[in-house]
Amino acid sequence: MQRLEHMQHLDKHLVDQLANVARESVRAELREQTRGQRRKAALYAGSGAAALYAGAAVALAVGLALDLVLPGWAAALITAVILTAVALALRTAARPHTPGAAATGVTGGTKATGSAAVPPVPSTPPTVGTDHTRGDG
Repeated sequence: MQRLEHMQHLDKHLVDQLANVARESVRAELREQTRGQRRKAALYAGSGAAALYAGAAVALAVGLALDLVLPGWAAALITAVILTAVALALRTAARPHTPGAAATGVTGGTKATGSAAVPPVPSTPPTVGTDHTRGDG
């Protein structure tokens, strides 16, 4: 009887050790994966910051070039209009397009949750109290 209890104790100890080894192995694998993802995210963030500064430099260059032939306020206004047009074009390109959007005149076509399209608006408003059509009686 004492030997059986000793075997159960060894089995429990072995199971605990195997669980610890498996747990540490999974932790090490996840640590390695997240290390690569953190590095990639940092590189994307640096790339975005550099692109932002590059865009600002281009906008400044456009404004200064226009300032050579126009007054300063007009050059700034034209640069702002150009940047607004680029921003709107990028936003339009990024929006999801629904299949029936052109027919109904809806540009976005989805709710904030993205679940269903907006129904079409009737061409004439509904009338109250007229249950029959003309000529019925």
